[in-house]
Amino acid sequence: MSSNPDTPPPKPNGKTAMIIGAGPAGLMAAERLAGSGHAVTIYEGMPSAGRKLLMAGKSGLNITHAEDLETFLSRYGTSRARLEPHLRTFGPNEIRDWCAGLGIETFVGSSGRVFPTAMKASPLLRAWLRRLDGLGCKIHYRHYWTGWDDNENAVFKTPNGEVTAKADITVLALGGGSWKRLGSDGKWMEILRNAGIRCNPFKPANCGFDVAWTDHLIDKCAGSPVKAVTLTVTTKSGPQTVRGEFVISRTGIEGSAVYAISAALRDLWLETGDATVTLDLTPDRDLADVIARLAKPRGKNSLGNHLRKTLGLDATKTALVFEVTPRETLNDPAKLATAIKALPLKIITPRPIDEAISTAGGVAWEELDETFQLKKRPGTYCVGEMVDWEAPTGGYLLSGCLMNTGN
Repeated sequence: MSSNPDTPPPKPNGKTAMIIGAGPAGLMAAERLAGSGHAVTIYEGMPSAGRKLLMAGKSGLNITHAEDLETFLSRYGTSRARLEPHLRTFGPNEIRDWCAGLGIETFVGSSGRVFPTAMKASPLLRAWLRRLDGLGCKIHYRHYWTGWDDNENAVFKTPNGEVTAKADITVLALGGGSWKRLGSDGKWMEILRNAGIRCNPFKPANCGFDVAWTDHLIDKCAGSPVKAVTLTVTTKSGPQTVRGEFVISRTGIEGSAVYAISAALRDLWLETGDATVTLDLTPDRDLADVIARLAKPRGKNSLGNHLRKTLGLDATKTALVFEVTPRETLNDPAKLATAIKALPLKIITPRPIDEAISTAGGVAWEELDETFQLKKRPGTYCVGEMVDWEAPTGGYLLSGCLMNTGN
């Protein structure tokens, strides 16, 4: 396929393809199929394409990650084996080349995350839609898929009434179950289940969690970042630790470091009804050093000032210590040091699915062959977030939607 978005479409191969869903996974499927000569028609329930992509790009579109490929592949957890062949075919380097072909230059940030130079998603989306138009793709907006009729036609609800369509290949790219207002309402799951296709229930992924904060902490710290910490979740398979930062919200905790361990924390909570995340507020100091520093006479300093001067704890970290540490511990330097190195935050519940950045759950892997074709419906494929895989933020989600599934 040419990298020039204005290249005329290839020679038709006489086959038709129907893409249902105009998010990244659907648009990429459309590009590949049109590039191989299929006559492609895209159906989108919303009034425009790529709404979740545009929302993700408001604060900088993190399109992929530049870390070494082995580490990159490890981010996909239990789904790595199914995704790896496709990510090796169209992974981070190929995604950057693809962006360049659209006229979108990219750069690697300090954390290894890859962004378009312009940061926003809108220039990329405009160039992408222009390429699809050049490849002969047609897009019908406000066409909401409601299933299949008795003749195996796809049925769409439109402002002008019900319409049907059929194609040689159908690609379902309907997204997960979060951010319903952007089009990913997850209602397709009932349609597929009624067709005998196993779908695992949605779970929030890359989500925040509720913590029972006191009003005092909320008033003082809501919206404040907690930087340079490690967060640890201990499950049956052992501890999972991540270093980074998070934000104290009015309801609990959220932010990049929380999202990085959210799958383990969520699953622990779902399995046991109880989960705790442990914070190390001084990850660059060992316990003995913290004890020694806290044992220094504090004179007329308040404990808060003592923590600031001896350990460099800012007001937010100090407030967290006071929030969850018993008074008798605060008065014992050795016990206080242990608390600062392993501060427990008890989780009440994950935040609702619709607030999550993404979702786990969806079409079960056993329903799909190696090309993401439904075994029970030959010629119909499921791609993107509607399949039961998950990944942390950092460009991994979008990479998983853009990968080559072999359609």
